[in-house]
Amino acid sequence: MAEIKVPELAESITEATIAQWLKKKGDQVQKGEYIVELETDKVNVEIISDYDGTLTELLAEEGDTVKVGEAIAVVGEQAGGDNGQQVSTGNEQGREIESPDEPVPGNSTSSGDQPAAENHEPSDEDSQGRVIASPAARKLAREKGISLNQVISKDPLGRVRKQDVESYTPAKQKAEPEKPLNNRSEKAPSTQGNADDGRFERIKMSRRRQTIANRLVEVQQTAAMLTTFNEVDMTAVMELRKKWKDRFFEENDVRLGFMSFFTKAVVAALKKTPYLNAEIQGDEIVLKKFYDIGVAVAADDGLVVPVIRDADRKNFAEIERDINDLAEKARTNKLSLKDLQGGSFTITNGGVFGSLLSTPIINGPQVGILGMHTIQLRPVAIDKERMENRPMMYIALSYDHRIVDGKEAVTFLKHIKQLMEDPESLLLQG
Repeated sequence: MAEIKVPELAESITEATIAQWLKKKGDQVQKGEYIVELETDKVNVEIISDYDGTLTELLAEEGDTVKVGEAIAVVGEQAGGDNGQQVSTGNEQGREIESPDEPVPGNSTSSGDQPAAENHEPSDEDSQGRVIASPAARKLAREKGISLNQVISKDPLGRVRKQDVESYTPAKQKAEPEKPLNNRSEKAPSTQGNADDGRFERIKMSRRRQTIANRLVEVQQTAAMLTTFNEVDMTAVMELRKKWKDRFFEENDVRLGFMSFFTKAVVAALKKTPYLNAEIQGDEIVLKKFYDIGVAVAADDGLVVPVIRDADRKNFAEIERDINDLAEKARTNKLSLKDLQGGSFTITNGGVFGSLLSTPIINGPQVGILGMHTIQLRPVAIDKERMENRPMMYIALSYDHRIVDGKEAVTFLKHIKQLMEDPESLLLQG
């Protein structure tokens, strides 16, 4: 017998969440084979088995929080005769059905802010009346506040699976008698919402979403955040892209986008305003002599900010290639911790979703973030006599006023504007 433990993940990560078991109880595993996927604050990590044998026991279910060094599974030499499924001898379908008239254990100690339906489900330690269900089904049932006793299984052995819980609708099930609230406030169901009335849905926040929420609140509570705005006439950049995009693609096998122009402009502007490429550590200001630019990417599980390393030393093609590679990794959940660590400044582009104007939140411990927005035709005064419709973009700089003064912030944005309206000058920026 050997235990599978949560390995060291990164210096700042001490715990993770079981995202998905890639192997089931009773499955044969080989050394080096992936058995579980863990969700951390930043990325998902697949854990391998260090042993050959049979996965005899799962010590944590999907959705459980586990700490580094904690045992989460046991690998033995022989497979169990039931292939990991607990089949009841009291039911020919392999599933024990608990009578709805039996008292529900443990109600007196349950938290008052949990849905009443959650108390109908027996605990995993109960040996009597426990419904056989997959970890994913149990997790989903807990989130929706559904008793597994109410879910009809389509499995030949009677095991409740995730899709059974997903397809569960109260109208199709036999109504159960109301259970007492056991000294809870009578208005708790109306305040929390009845999970069976279809008007509410409870979704547990992923670890990444919790981390995003906590860090954004932390930044707003600790930084003296302020935002300043400017606008850019994108005519010259769009004409330059139109002129060179075909040749650029032929020579570099990557498309020329706006992000490489803005990345190069940001690096040049940071060199003129070094306090925006810094962070605060205690009572010290740490000026960074490198330019690792983070690019915010909207992934399915939440916003991530992979980093373009040494952006000042890369040409347009290298920057575009890095952006494409990092965006693809984010979409396919293949980002590593190394891809996300150590950025000195961040760019976020809400314009791809149609945002006209916004105030981006700093990606701590950085002290500045540039927000790009959608390009929109607007009438612009060319001189006292002429007006023209021009493709205009609002840009926003959020900065930490503790070390960045308004003069530096305005200078930074003004330099971005000048470079983008004369994009050929970016070639002269070292």
